[in-house]
Amino acid sequence: MHNADTLSFRAANAADMPAIVALVQGTYRGDASRTGWTTEADLLDGQRIDAEGVLQIIGKPDSRVLLVEQDGALIACCQIERQGDVCYFGMFSVAPGKQGGGLGKTVLAEAERTAREQWRCRTMRMTVIEQRVELIAWYERRGYRRSGEYQPFPYGDERFGIPLRDDLRFEVLVKPLAGVAA
Repeated sequence: MHNADTLSFRAANAADMPAIVALVQGTYRGDASRTGWTTEADLLDGQRIDAEGVLQIIGKPDSRVLLVEQDGALIACCQIERQGDVCYFGMFSVAPGKQGGGLGKTVLAEAERTAREQWRCRTMRMTVIEQRVELIAWYERRGYRRSGEYQPFPYGDERFGIPLRDDLRFEVLVKPLAGVAA
């Protein structure tokens, strides 16, 4: 269980890029990721994100990478991006050794709060690989719903990993954000 009082949240800057790449890679790919429950190592090999991709997200208007630190160490992050009155949520990573204690719920809640209060977004939207049924169920327990919309996996673009199967696609999940003034 994490202690929310010892967590600090802040927006990433370019100097944080190496730590972000390491966290995201360690959360989703390779043997180290298998110590947590969010691994994609059975679905994808290779990288999850690269330095250029992180810098692009950080530098984009209406986008931010939210960092979560504890005792000076990066332990979680996510991307939020305002797209009109919708906020895209992605690159969600919790260090494998910190998973299962409620930290993910705390990070997701902070991302939703930021989208709702700072950006006045009415809806949070994300994509999840449809084969990640346990992850989709986790989001459903937090109010997200399957939209029935799917997006293709970017086969052939190794910036997003090397697929280990040929049936991957993304499912779009959405959640209305309560309390947004009209």
